[in-house]
Amino acid sequence: MSRRLIFLLACLAVLVAVGIAWWFTRATAVAGASVVKGPLVRTLQFSGRVATLSRVDVGSTLTGRVVQVGVAEGAQVKKGDVLVRLESDELRAALDQALANGQQAAARLAGLRSTGRSSAQAGVAQADSVLIAAKADLQRTRELVAKGFLSEAKLDEARRGADVAQAQLMSSRAQSAANADRGTDVVQAQAQLSLADAATAAARARLAQSVLLAPADARVLTRVVEPGQIVQPGRALLSLALTGPVQLVAQVDERYLEQLQVGQTASVLADAFPQARFAARVQLISPLVDAQRGAVEVKFALPDAPPAFLREDMTLSLEVETARRDSALVAPVAALRGDLQTSAALRGDLQNSASLRSDVVFIARDGRVEERRVRLGLRTLEAVEVLEGLAEGDIVLTGPAPKPGSRVRASLTPQTATASTRLQGKNTGKGTRDEDAGSAMSNAMGR
Repeated sequence: MSRRLIFLLACLAVLVAVGIAWWFTRATAVAGASVVKGPLVRTLQFSGRVATLSRVDVGSTLTGRVVQVGVAEGAQVKKGDVLVRLESDELRAALDQALANGQQAAARLAGLRSTGRSSAQAGVAQADSVLIAAKADLQRTRELVAKGFLSEAKLDEARRGADVAQAQLMSSRAQSAANADRGTDVVQAQAQLSLADAATAAARARLAQSVLLAPADARVLTRVVEPGQIVQPGRALLSLALTGPVQLVAQVDERYLEQLQVGQTASVLADAFPQARFAARVQLISPLVDAQRGAVEVKFALPDAPPAFLREDMTLSLEVETARRDSALVAPVAALRGDLQTSAALRGDLQNSASLRSDVVFIARDGRVEERRVRLGLRTLEAVEVLEGLAEGDIVLTGPAPKPGSRVRASLTPQTATASTRLQGKNTGKGTRDEDAGSAMSNAMGR
């Protein structure tokens, strides 16, 4: 073998050895992110709807034909305004009849208390005088029969006359008693007058029911009645939203109940008006949980006048700020190496993961992987507050990392930088968010 060939083989062996050494000692490129200091905000996003404090359905209590509908959908009405009128001719005739019956009963009662009472008293006096005369005639007849001037038949006739006079006196006294203040005739006449008054009140009430009035200041939401239509009790003709403070109502997954508190502020958007953001605050958290949906009803109040575009039952997107750190040491959740903590955070199950306050991260230090145990604070889906274990500027590894001690070369990718900005509670895509409020705030709970 020539010396030239031996030299070439030796050079090749050296190159192979150098390549193998470089292969085993090269630094692996991994994704990483800088630990930064800044604000950290946790928000909860969900959909809600507009609701008034009170909503009523107006219907008729009578069966009748509609002759007038005084309002249209969307109209503002005042208390007492006429909403619907029904035919009332028959009802007015019934009222007139009841009034006439009442007048008749009142006249009879007045007659009993005046001329009837005087006539009864005169009848008693007349019957009493007839009885006195009959008794005197009976006495004379007895004396004459005893002397033999008259027969026994005359005596019997005188006795019958006295008995008849006695009976007439008793009848007159009974009639007089019946015409007294508590007599049966007067009590009966008073009862008939009361019945007539009750019938009059019922007829007047039914006539009043032929006109449907606004129960309070309200806004007409729906109208399902037209003139000429036959309506019946039990059917809603109009739906009204009573004037009052506007509320926003949302159903929130019960897993996030721990994060919500009365008084928290919320940012609200309507998909139809993405430029008109307005504020709300948590007013009430229902003590009940919907067992079927596993949700809790949360009500929001508007501290300022509601926007003019709000409509009843309009769908809104709400974002509630549930926690804030004005200055925190922030690391991405993707850097956490504990399987339980990472999976819980990625699920957004913050309630379960809130008690998991420690974890392990890998950092790139002097070109090598180093394991660090950290103590955590506030957590969102993508960011976590680091209380102990890291310092500002440390590079945490977010992707698959070699074992501790391995050589690495951390690469801060653009995606990591964008995520870092979002973790601080900001939004780099403001234009997109304002243009499509629905996609930006649609039920993405647990941010």
